[in-house]
Amino acid sequence: MKIATYNVNGVNGRLPVLLRWLAEAEPDIVVLQELKAPQEKFPLSAFRDLGYQAIWHGQKSWNGVAILSRVGEIHETRRGLPHDPDGSQSRYIEAAVNGVLVGGLYLPNGNPRPGPKFDYKLCWFDRLIDHATGLLGLGVPVILLGDFNVMPTDRDVYKPERWREDALFAPEVRTAFFRLLDQGWTDALRTIHPDDKIFTFWDYFRNAYGRNAGLRIDHLLLSPLLRDRLIDAQVDVHVRGWEKSSDHAPVWVELSDKKARRRSPKR
Repeated sequence: MKIATYNVNGVNGRLPVLLRWLAEAEPDIVVLQELKAPQEKFPLSAFRDLGYQAIWHGQKSWNGVAILSRVGEIHETRRGLPHDPDGSQSRYIEAAVNGVLVGGLYLPNGNPRPGPKFDYKLCWFDRLIDHATGLLGLGVPVILLGDFNVMPTDRDVYKPERWREDALFAPEVRTAFFRLLDQGWTDALRTIHPDDKIFTFWDYFRNAYGRNAGLRIDHLLLSPLLRDRLIDAQVDVHVRGWEKSSDHAPVWVELSDKKARRRSPKR
């Protein structure tokens, strides 16, 4: 089973790119972020034409998350994190699909730092960590994936010294990410690529994609019951180079139906 995450940066404006990638990559389950579309403007019929069901949590102009599936019904379990004081921001959606509980998320950016946006980011991260504890306690296979807006280590940014003051690289945010991992989650992409500088986002400015001046801010976290099913995890970097593409690239993980023979990590 192939599960992917993709920050599309506008689901309607970039729909041709998204549909082209879906047809090419054929992921079984996809979570999307930054739909930037109200609930009634989600392009459901376009996904149905490719064989996908969908649930979505829209928001006009900002945010927005969705889950697509071509491997069975989507049984929604939650939209929004528990105890979120600002329910107007569409940042989390969760569903059971084909035997896996899928949590798709778009964590706040947090800039400028310091300030209320950064404080909101840290609070949102705390709520995610609390909710993730409960998910692990369910004793079922779970994947948390999406745009976390955090670069966990120096290997996850092209020039770490330029990002020390940014909310995506702040010590408090990096610490929160590792608090989450320490619950027992596996960073799938880093497991397959333990030593690489591998990126998922390239800004539109200063030829960032051409220079490979990227960031790794999109992550796929596996619960212990999925860890041994990990076969591969990759970034479809070439999609970022397509005309009118998002500034993110799709990221995916391949899981077996049972304990897997994993692809050897790159060195």
